[in-house]
Amino acid sequence: MRLLLPMPGNAAMAGAMGNVGGFEVGSLETRRFPDGEIYVRILSDVAGRDVDIVCTLADPDPQFLGLAFVAATARELGARSVNLVAPYLAYMRQDIRFQPGEAVSSHHFAKLLSGFFDRLVTIDPHLHRIADLGEIFTMPTRVLQAAPLLGDWVKANVANPLLIGPDSESAQWVSVVGERAGAPHAVLEKQRRGDRDVEISVPDLSRWQGRTVVLVDDMISSGHTMLVAARQLAALGFGKPICLTVHALFADDAYARLLAVSDAVVSTDAVPHVSNGVSVAALLAGASAIA
Repeated sequence: MRLLLPMPGNAAMAGAMGNVGGFEVGSLETRRFPDGEIYVRILSDVAGRDVDIVCTLADPDPQFLGLAFVAATARELGARSVNLVAPYLAYMRQDIRFQPGEAVSSHHFAKLLSGFFDRLVTIDPHLHRIADLGEIFTMPTRVLQAAPLLGDWVKANVANPLLIGPDSESAQWVSVVGERAGAPHAVLEKQRRGDRDVEISVPDLSRWQGRTVVLVDDMISSGHTMLVAARQLAALGFGKPICLTVHALFADDAYARLLAVSDAVVSTDAVPHVSNGVSVAALLAGASAIA
């Protein structure tokens, strides 16, 4: 039987995956020494087993060394394979050198992870110029899509919806969600001048007046794009939108600010957050079962 090992903060996801997939959920002991170094101990028998370490990487820097130590220890203790289930995969944004001397961190992070694991399963990584994770990872990778789950949520919970993507990068997203929900969709145009400085152009949406707007994106970090979109749509006579996302990163006070202009903010549980309303456990368990 496959063994799931949850890193700290990932027990709920591993437990849900175990229930759906019929996997055993193992346990770890981790703590910090007084000097800040991490202590890791695997409490489950991993010898001869396929081990999936469950670790969403929304806050990667404090997690990485512990994750690497668990993977290396599982291999030393005789695991048949050591795999990473990362519902959210960090460090995909910086995929080229924009300024002289910059680290191309997506490539470096991929190399680091590939050195510790046999296989990676993740959900909707935030890719720009990388078409496939195989371009930067040297281990097999499997990318899962949460858009159908978001579409199912909209169909079950929103009457008369209008799906809107806040920028061109969300076009592939919003089209799938809209099709799954049986609802029309549109895409706004965005010009970004900085992390919290964006300008958004809204196309003619007059034929859909009266519908409930659902803003959809793969991740919300600063939340500024959705904030600007919600305010501009309100100025055109639409009600407060529902904001729907896969990865609930919500830097600083982004969640509170977004709640103030939205009817609801809903995310998947790929990143644990109070906004979680869509489970991806079955999606992940299905991918692990056929590994």
